[in-house]
Amino acid sequence: MYVLRSERDAGFYIGFSTDLKRRLPEHTQGASFATKSRGPWKLIYYEGYLNQEDALGGERYLKSGSGRRFLRTQLRHYLLQEPLTRPRRPAAYNAKGVYADPAT
Repeated sequence: MYVLRSERDAGFYIGFSTDLKRRLPEHTQGASFATKSRGPWKLIYYEGYLNQEDALGGERYLKSGSGRRFLRTQLRHYLLQEPLTRPRRPAAYNAKGVYADPAT
């Protein structure tokens, strides 16, 4: 199980692989559909497991709300040192991402 951080938008990608050394270049070279448009990527966290079921359970947990909070707590020092921020939406978009013409 591993966590990548986008150097473009500071977002996370949480994944699982039986061969992390093979999988990382796929992400960095844009060969993975899920990550090709948000790269470059940096590996910031990984855990090794003895069986696949435990690794998949860990991945599911990190993708949950409490798992993301856990991850941010575990990586708080790294995230403070590497303060990438997400790009802001143009003012014409509301909080839901819907275009709202400022002229109206």
